[in-house]
Amino acid sequence: MNRIVTFVACAAVAALPAAPAALAQAAPSAPKIAVIEVQRIIQESAIGKEALARVQKLQQAKQEDLAKRQKDLRELEQKIQEQGKSLSEEAMEKLQKDYQAKAVDLKRFQDDAQRDLEEAQRKELKTLEERIMPVIDVVGKEMGYSLIFNKFQSGLLFASEDSDITNAVITRFNTQIAAPAAKPAAGGPAAKSGAIAPAPKPAAAAPTPAPKKN
Repeated sequence: MNRIVTFVACAAVAALPAAPAALAQAAPSAPKIAVIEVQRIIQESAIGKEALARVQKLQQAKQEDLAKRQKDLRELEQKIQEQGKSLSEEAMEKLQKDYQAKAVDLKRFQDDAQRDLEEAQRKELKTLEERIMPVIDVVGKEMGYSLIFNKFQSGLLFASEDSDITNAVITRFNTQIAAPAAKPAAGGPAAKSGAIAPAPKPAAAAPTPAPKKN
């Protein structure tokens, strides 16, 4: 009996070194993680550049329309000031009403233009996201990644260059589904390359009340 117990104990001790190796083989491997720069995808992909150009074109049109409306209002104000003494009370009242109507119209245009720019930007980004997500999914699977984070909007404090697959995503995006980059409008300045920033408000200071007759 003592010999059997001794044999079993020795066999158990002999098996102990093998246990960690077995556990190590059974443990799942750590997930492979990557990051991408969404801003660069917008800036450098063909479709991202086209989306940016369309928003900038709309913004330029709104700015030009705003400038014309502001010019008309200034000219009307100047007319009231210069001709105020020579105009009849009825004519002066008509000019002042016209001025107030144009001032209200200018403020309404500013608000509408801001909403139009924000809506255009939102639609462009939504379309771009719908087209780029399948590409990110394909690239991530091909490269064996389990998780992919937005580099600057995920709370990450550090990511090595080796984990950044932005270039691979842009290359695949441009090759598979992106159209040629949009050309700058004839006669206008070339659109600057960059992310679609929040739509700037094409507004100036609120117009002053109609000048009174001197």
